[in-house]
Amino acid sequence: MKRILIVDDEPHITRVLKLYLGRAGYAVDTAENGQAGLDAIVKNVPDVLFTDIQMPVMTGKQLCFALEEQYPQRTFPVFVMTSMTDREHREWTQQISNLQFLEKPLSMRAMTHALNKYFDAAVVGEGASHV
Repeated sequence: MKRILIVDDEPHITRVLKLYLGRAGYAVDTAENGQAGLDAIVKNVPDVLFTDIQMPVMTGKQLCFALEEQYPQRTFPVFVMTSMTDREHREWTQQISNLQFLEKPLSMRAMTHALNKYFDAAVVGEGASHV
C-alpha cells in the first residue's frame, strides 16, 4: 500500500484528505507542521508528500528546503497545497526538485490525477528509491 504524508496545520483539511485518500486505497499519515512532517519522514519515508505553506513552527517552504538539504537524492514527489497564489510563493517552488504547486481549494479530482500520474510513471521506473 502506498503511503502519503499530509502536512497541514488545519485539522479539517487533514481529516478530509485522510478520509478521501484512505478510501482510494492509500495509507495516510499526517503532521501538523513542517517540523513534525520532517520528523515523520526521518522515521518512515512516504511515497508522496502533500504540504501546506503557512504553518507554525516550520513552514512548508522551510520543510521543502530542509528536504532538499537532507535528502538531495529524494525521489518522492512533494505537492505544495496553498491558497497563497502570489508570484513570490510560486517562485521558490521552482528551486525544489520533484515539486508541484496545487492551489486550494484543492480539487480531489486534480489530486487523484496527480497521484495516478506519479504512480503510473513510478511503475515504469520500478525499483527506484524514495529518498
